[in-house]
Amino acid sequence: MSQSHKKPLIELRSSPHLRPQLRQTPSVDSIMRNVVLALLPICAFAVYRFGISALALILTVLAACLLTEALFNKLGKRPGSLNDYSAVITALLLALTLPPGFPLWMGAVAGFIAIALGKAMFGGLGYNLFNPALVGRAFAQAAFPGAITSWTPAGVEGRFVEFIPSTLTLPFTKPPEVADWVNQVAVDGFSGATPLALQKFAGEMTAAGELFTGMVAGSLGETSALLILLCGLYLIARRMMDWRIPVGILGSAALVGGLFYLIDPTQYPDPIFILFSGGLMLGAMFMASDMVASPVTPLGVWVYAILIGVLTVMIRLFAGLPEGVMYAILLGNAAAPLIEQLTQPRAYGHKRSKQRKEQA
Repeated sequence: MSQSHKKPLIELRSSPHLRPQLRQTPSVDSIMRNVVLALLPICAFAVYRFGISALALILTVLAACLLTEALFNKLGKRPGSLNDYSAVITALLLALTLPPGFPLWMGAVAGFIAIALGKAMFGGLGYNLFNPALVGRAFAQAAFPGAITSWTPAGVEGRFVEFIPSTLTLPFTKPPEVADWVNQVAVDGFSGATPLALQKFAGEMTAAGELFTGMVAGSLGETSALLILLCGLYLIARRMMDWRIPVGILGSAALVGGLFYLIDPTQYPDPIFILFSGGLMLGAMFMASDMVASPVTPLGVWVYAILIGVLTVMIRLFAGLPEGVMYAILLGNAAAPLIEQLTQPRAYGHKRSKQRKEQA
Protein backbone atom coordinates (compact mmCIF):
# COMPACT_ATOMS: atom_id res chain seq x y z
CA MET A 1 0.00 0.00 0.00
CA SER A 2 1.39 3.37 -0.97
CA GLN A 3 2.13 6.11 1.57
CA SER A 4 -0.78 8.22 0.29
CA HIS A 5 -3.33 5.42 0.91
CA LYS A 6 -2.46 4.76 4.57
CA LYS A 7 -5.37 5.10 6.96
CA PRO A 8 -5.15 8.06 9.38
CA LEU A 9 -4.21 7.21 12.94
CA ILE A 10 -6.86 7.53 15.60
CA GLU A 11 -5.66 9.08 18.87
CA LEU A 12 -7.25 7.64 21.99
CA ARG A 13 -7.17 10.16 24.83
CA SER A 14 -8.98 10.61 28.10
CA SER A 15 -11.39 13.50 28.41
CA PRO A 16 -11.50 16.40 27.88
CA HIS A 17 -11.08 15.94 24.15
CA LEU A 18 -11.19 19.62 23.20
CA ARG A 19 -7.80 21.24 23.65
CA PRO A 20 -7.56 25.07 23.78
CA GLN A 21 -4.83 26.85 21.89
CA LEU A 22 -2.53 27.85 24.73
CA ARG A 23 -0.12 30.75 24.42
CA GLN A 24 3.40 29.42 24.01
CA THR A 25 5.49 29.98 27.11
CA PRO A 26 8.46 32.25 26.28
CA SER A 27 11.93 30.81 26.77
CA VAL A 28 14.36 32.10 29.38
CA ASP A 29 16.54 33.63 26.67
CA SER A 30 13.53 35.40 25.16
CA ILE A 31 12.48 36.83 28.52
CA MET A 32 16.01 38.00 29.31
CA ARG A 33 16.39 39.59 25.89
CA ASN A 34 13.15 41.52 26.31
CA VAL A 35 14.19 42.70 29.79
CA VAL A 36 17.40 44.07 28.25
CA LEU A 37 15.35 45.84 25.58
CA ALA A 38 13.11 47.33 28.28
CA LEU A 39 16.12 48.62 30.23
CA LEU A 40 17.83 50.26 27.25
CA PRO A 41 15.55 53.36 27.14
CA ILE A 42 16.18 53.93 30.85
CA CYS A 43 19.93 53.69 30.27
CA ALA A 44 19.68 56.02 27.29
CA PHE A 45 17.80 58.60 29.35
CA ALA A 46 20.46 58.31 32.09
CA VAL A 47 23.14 59.10 29.48
CA TYR A 48 21.06 62.05 28.28
CA ARG A 49 20.82 63.38 31.85
CA PHE A 50 24.43 62.85 32.95
CA GLY A 51 26.47 62.58 29.76
CA ILE A 52 29.53 60.51 28.97
CA SER A 53 30.25 59.72 32.62
CA ALA A 54 27.01 57.75 32.76
CA LEU A 55 27.81 55.99 29.50
CA ALA A 56 31.32 55.10 30.67
CA LEU A 57 29.99 53.75 33.98
CA ILE A 58 27.35 51.58 32.27
CA LEU A 59 29.90 50.15 29.82
CA THR A 60 32.47 49.54 32.57
CA VAL A 61 30.02 47.66 34.78
CA LEU A 62 28.80 45.72 31.75
CA ALA A 63 32.34 44.71 30.80
CA ALA A 64 33.14 43.67 34.39
CA CYS A 65 30.00 41.52 34.64
CA LEU A 66 30.55 39.83 31.28
CA LEU A 67 34.23 39.12 31.99
CA THR A 68 33.38 37.69 35.41
CA GLU A 69 30.65 35.53 33.86
CA ALA A 70 33.15 34.31 31.25
CA LEU A 71 35.65 33.54 34.00
CA PHE A 72 33.20 31.36 35.88
CA ASN A 73 32.17 29.70 32.62
CA LYS A 74 35.80 28.76 32.14
CA LEU A 75 35.85 27.35 35.67
CA GLY A 76 32.91 25.15 34.73
CA LYS A 77 30.14 26.72 36.78
CA ARG A 78 27.72 27.05 33.89
CA PRO A 79 29.23 26.90 30.39
CA GLY A 80 27.41 29.00 27.81
CA SER A 81 25.61 31.26 30.28
CA LEU A 82 26.86 34.35 28.45
CA ASN A 83 24.22 33.70 25.82
CA ASP A 84 21.22 33.99 28.16
CA TYR A 85 21.57 37.77 28.78
CA SER A 86 21.38 37.35 32.56
CA ALA A 87 24.80 38.95 33.10
CA VAL A 88 23.78 41.87 30.87
CA ILE A 89 20.65 42.45 32.95
CA THR A 90 22.67 42.32 36.17
CA ALA A 91 25.15 44.84 34.76
CA LEU A 92 22.49 47.30 33.56
CA LEU A 93 20.52 47.15 36.81
CA LEU A 94 23.66 47.54 38.92
CA ALA A 95 24.85 50.53 36.90
CA LEU A 96 21.44 52.16 37.22
CA THR A 97 21.70 52.02 41.03
CA LEU A 98 25.03 53.91 41.08
CA PRO A 99 25.68 57.68 41.15
CA PRO A 100 26.65 59.18 37.78
CA GLY A 101 30.09 60.24 39.02
CA PHE A 102 30.90 56.88 40.63
CA PRO A 103 34.58 56.03 39.88
CA LEU A 104 34.87 53.50 37.09
CA TRP A 105 37.19 51.16 38.98
CA MET A 106 34.69 50.95 41.82
CA GLY A 107 31.97 50.13 39.31
CA ALA A 108 34.13 47.32 37.94
CA VAL A 109 34.64 45.89 41.44
CA ALA A 110 30.90 46.07 42.14
CA GLY A 111 30.22 44.27 38.84
CA PHE A 112 32.62 41.48 39.76
CA ILE A 113 30.99 41.07 43.18
CA ALA A 114 27.49 41.04 41.66
CA ILE A 115 28.30 38.08 39.41
CA ALA A 116 30.75 36.25 41.67
CA LEU A 117 28.92 36.50 45.00
CA GLY A 118 25.39 37.27 43.86
CA LYS A 119 25.12 34.64 41.15
CA ALA A 120 28.00 32.21 40.60
CA MET A 121 28.47 31.38 44.29
CA PHE A 122 24.89 30.05 44.41
CA GLY A 123 25.35 27.97 41.26
CA GLY A 124 24.43 30.36 38.46
CA LEU A 125 21.15 31.47 36.92
CA GLY A 126 18.16 29.89 38.59
CA TYR A 127 19.89 29.27 41.92
CA ASN A 128 20.61 32.75 43.25
CA LEU A 129 18.85 33.59 46.50
CA PHE A 130 19.27 37.36 46.12
CA ASN A 131 19.04 39.71 43.17
CA PRO A 132 22.68 39.80 41.94
CA ALA A 133 22.61 43.49 41.01
CA LEU A 134 21.55 44.43 44.54
CA VAL A 135 24.29 42.23 45.99
CA GLY A 136 26.80 44.31 44.03
CA ARG A 137 25.09 47.52 45.12
CA ALA A 138 25.10 46.45 48.77
CA PHE A 139 28.82 45.71 48.55
CA ALA A 140 29.48 49.13 47.01
CA GLN A 141 27.42 50.75 49.77
CA ALA A 142 29.58 49.08 52.43
CA ALA A 143 32.96 49.39 50.71
CA PHE A 144 32.68 52.86 49.15
CA PRO A 145 30.20 54.81 51.31
CA GLY A 146 31.61 58.23 50.42
CA ALA A 147 31.63 57.73 46.65
CA ILE A 148 28.20 56.13 46.52
CA THR A 149 26.57 59.08 48.28
CA SER A 150 28.22 61.78 46.14
CA TRP A 151 25.57 63.13 43.80
CA THR A 152 25.93 65.34 40.76
CA PRO A 153 23.32 67.54 39.04
CA ALA A 154 21.53 66.46 35.88
CA GLY A 155 21.64 68.34 32.60
CA VAL A 156 24.99 70.07 33.11
CA GLU A 157 26.19 71.89 30.01
CA GLY A 158 29.15 70.12 28.42
CA ARG A 159 28.26 66.74 29.93
CA PHE A 160 28.66 65.05 26.54
CA VAL A 161 32.26 66.18 26.06
CA GLU A 162 33.58 66.24 29.63
CA PHE A 163 33.70 63.59 32.35
CA ILE A 164 32.59 64.24 35.89
CA PRO A 165 36.03 64.45 37.58
CA SER A 166 35.38 61.61 40.03
CA THR A 167 34.64 59.23 37.14
CA LEU A 168 38.30 58.82 36.22
CA THR A 169 39.63 58.59 39.77
CA LEU A 170 42.52 56.12 40.04
CA PRO A 171 42.15 53.08 42.31
CA PHE A 172 42.64 53.73 46.03
CA THR A 173 42.87 57.49 45.59
CA LYS A 174 40.46 60.11 46.90
CA PRO A 175 37.93 61.34 44.33
CA PRO A 176 37.69 65.12 43.77
CA GLU A 177 35.03 66.94 45.73
CA VAL A 178 31.77 67.10 43.80
CA ALA A 179 31.04 70.55 45.23
CA ASP A 180 34.19 71.99 43.64
CA TRP A 181 33.20 70.68 40.22
CA VAL A 182 29.62 71.92 40.62
CA ASN A 183 30.95 75.41 41.35
CA GLN A 184 33.14 75.27 38.26
CA VAL A 185 30.25 74.38 35.96
CA ALA A 186 28.11 77.07 37.63
CA VAL A 187 25.07 75.03 38.61
CA ASP A 188 22.92 77.42 40.62
CA GLY A 189 20.89 76.09 43.51
CA PHE A 190 22.34 72.58 43.53
CA SER A 191 22.59 71.27 47.10
CA GLY A 192 24.35 67.97 46.43
CA ALA A 193 21.47 65.96 47.91
CA THR A 194 18.80 63.73 46.43
CA PRO A 195 15.09 64.53 46.88
CA LEU A 196 14.88 61.80 49.54
CA ALA A 197 17.78 63.29 51.50
CA LEU A 198 16.36 66.80 51.18
CA GLN A 199 13.00 65.64 52.52
CA LYS A 200 14.42 63.54 55.35
CA PHE A 201 17.15 65.82 56.65
CA ALA A 202 16.04 69.30 55.54
CA GLY A 203 12.28 68.98 55.28
CA GLU A 204 12.35 70.23 51.66
CA MET A 205 9.93 68.68 49.19
CA THR A 206 10.78 68.28 45.51
CA ALA A 207 8.04 69.10 43.01
CA ALA A 208 6.13 66.10 41.71
CA GLY A 209 6.77 67.15 38.13
CA GLU A 210 10.54 67.01 38.60
CA LEU A 211 10.26 63.57 40.21
CA PHE A 212 8.04 62.34 37.40
CA THR A 213 10.45 63.48 34.69
CA GLY A 214 13.58 62.50 36.61
CA MET A 215 15.46 65.78 36.25
CA VAL A 216 16.84 65.56 39.79
CA ALA A 217 20.03 64.42 41.49
CA GLY A 218 20.34 60.73 42.25
CA SER A 219 21.47 57.45 40.79
CA LEU A 220 21.36 56.71 37.08
CA GLY A 221 18.15 54.73 37.58
CA GLU A 222 16.30 57.55 39.34
CA THR A 223 15.15 58.69 35.94
CA SER A 224 11.69 59.50 34.72
CA ALA A 225 9.14 57.49 36.68
CA LEU A 226 6.95 57.65 33.58
CA LEU A 227 9.67 56.07 31.43
CA ILE A 228 10.35 53.28 33.94
CA LEU A 229 6.62 52.62 34.24
CA LEU A 230 6.21 52.38 30.46
CA CYS A 231 9.17 50.01 30.15
CA GLY A 232 7.76 47.83 32.91
CA LEU A 233 4.32 47.81 31.28
CA TYR A 234 5.94 46.55 28.09
CA LEU A 235 7.15 43.44 29.94
CA ILE A 236 3.80 43.00 31.66
CA ALA A 237 1.99 43.23 28.32
CA ARG A 238 4.35 40.57 26.93
CA ARG A 239 3.60 38.40 30.01
CA MET A 240 7.27 38.42 30.96
CA MET A 241 6.75 40.02 34.36
CA ASP A 242 4.36 39.16 37.18
CA TRP A 243 2.24 42.33 37.41
CA ARG A 244 1.26 41.51 41.00
CA ILE A 245 4.76 42.28 42.32
CA PRO A 246 5.04 45.94 41.18
CA VAL A 247 1.36 46.54 41.94
CA GLY A 248 1.74 45.07 45.43
CA ILE A 249 4.92 47.03 46.17
CA LEU A 250 3.72 50.38 44.85
CA GLY A 251 0.23 49.96 46.28
CA SER A 252 1.40 49.02 49.78
CA ALA A 253 4.05 51.77 49.78
CA ALA A 254 1.46 54.38 48.76
CA LEU A 255 -1.04 53.10 51.33
CA VAL A 256 1.40 53.05 54.26
CA GLY A 257 2.96 56.36 53.23
CA GLY A 258 -0.51 57.86 52.87
CA LEU A 259 -1.48 56.77 56.38
CA PHE A 260 1.53 58.51 57.89
CA TYR A 261 0.88 61.57 55.74
CA LEU A 262 -2.67 61.78 57.09
CA ILE A 263 -1.33 61.53 60.64
CA ASP A 264 1.15 64.39 60.21
CA PRO A 265 1.49 66.01 56.75
CA THR A 266 4.11 68.44 58.06
CA GLN A 267 6.53 65.64 58.97
CA TYR A 268 5.84 62.86 56.48
CA PRO A 269 5.84 63.06 52.65
CA ASP A 270 2.74 62.47 50.58
CA PRO A 271 2.16 59.20 48.66
CA ILE A 272 3.08 60.79 45.32
CA PHE A 273 6.52 61.65 46.67
CA ILE A 274 6.87 58.12 48.08
CA LEU A 275 6.14 56.54 44.71
CA PHE A 276 8.15 58.77 42.39
CA SER A 277 11.25 59.52 44.49
CA GLY A 278 14.39 57.42 44.77
CA GLY A 279 14.68 53.97 43.27
CA LEU A 280 11.26 52.60 44.25
CA MET A 281 9.86 52.55 40.73
CA LEU A 282 12.96 50.86 39.28
CA GLY A 283 13.15 48.39 42.15
CA ALA A 284 9.47 47.46 41.96
CA MET A 285 9.49 46.99 38.20
CA PHE A 286 12.84 45.36 37.50
CA MET A 287 14.49 44.09 40.71
CA ALA A 288 11.86 42.73 43.06
CA SER A 289 10.27 40.95 40.08
CA ASP A 290 13.34 38.70 39.69
CA MET A 291 11.73 35.35 38.85
CA VAL A 292 14.36 33.37 40.75
CA ALA A 293 14.46 35.37 43.98
CA SER A 294 10.69 35.90 44.34
CA PRO A 295 7.95 33.44 45.37
CA VAL A 296 5.74 31.70 42.83
CA THR A 297 2.69 30.83 44.92
CA PRO A 298 -0.30 33.15 44.26
CA LEU A 299 -0.64 34.28 47.87
CA GLY A 300 3.11 34.31 48.42
CA VAL A 301 3.63 36.83 45.60
CA TRP A 302 1.29 39.30 47.30
CA VAL A 303 2.86 38.76 50.74
CA TYR A 304 6.33 39.24 49.24
CA ALA A 305 5.35 42.43 47.39
CA ILE A 306 3.53 43.98 50.34
CA LEU A 307 6.46 43.17 52.64
CA ILE A 308 8.87 45.04 50.35
CA GLY A 309 6.56 48.03 50.00
CA VAL A 310 6.01 48.36 53.74
CA LEU A 311 9.71 47.88 54.57
CA THR A 312 10.70 50.53 52.03
CA VAL A 313 8.47 53.14 53.64
CA MET A 314 9.52 52.17 57.18
CA ILE A 315 13.22 52.46 56.34
CA ARG A 316 12.71 55.78 54.55
CA LEU A 317 10.72 57.33 57.36
CA PHE A 318 12.34 55.93 60.50
CA ALA A 319 15.84 54.60 59.69
CA GLY A 320 19.02 56.63 59.43
CA LEU A 321 19.21 56.24 55.64
CA PRO A 322 16.95 58.20 53.29
CA GLU A 323 16.49 55.27 50.88
CA GLY A 324 15.29 51.78 51.74
CA VAL A 325 14.44 50.02 48.47
CA MET A 326 17.65 48.00 48.24
CA TYR A 327 17.45 46.66 51.79
CA ALA A 328 13.71 46.00 51.49
CA ILE A 329 14.16 43.89 48.35
CA LEU A 330 17.12 41.96 49.79
CA LEU A 331 15.10 41.21 52.93
CA GLY A 332 12.20 40.17 50.72
CA ASN A 333 14.52 37.86 48.78
CA ALA A 334 15.73 36.31 52.03
CA ALA A 335 12.15 35.76 53.19
CA ALA A 336 10.92 34.41 49.83
CA PRO A 337 11.61 30.69 50.55
CA LEU A 338 9.77 30.89 53.88
CA ILE A 339 6.89 32.85 52.33
CA GLU A 340 6.60 30.26 49.58
CA GLN A 341 6.62 27.42 52.08
CA LEU A 342 3.90 28.99 54.24
CA THR A 343 1.64 29.91 51.32
CA GLN A 344 1.54 26.61 49.46
CA PRO A 345 -1.99 26.13 48.10
CA ARG A 346 -3.91 23.14 49.47
CA ALA A 347 -4.20 20.36 46.91
CA TYR A 348 -7.72 19.62 45.72
CA GLY A 349 -9.31 17.00 47.97
CA HIS A 350 -6.52 17.24 50.54
CA LYS A 351 -7.73 17.68 54.11
CA ARG A 352 -5.73 19.60 56.64
CA SER A 353 -4.14 17.67 59.50
CA LYS A 354 -6.35 19.44 62.05
CA GLN A 355 -9.47 18.30 60.23
CA ARG A 356 -8.12 14.78 60.12
CA LYS A 357 -7.60 14.79 63.87
CA GLU A 358 -11.14 16.04 64.49
CA GLN A 359 -12.57 13.36 62.23
CA ALA A 360 -10.48 10.70 63.95
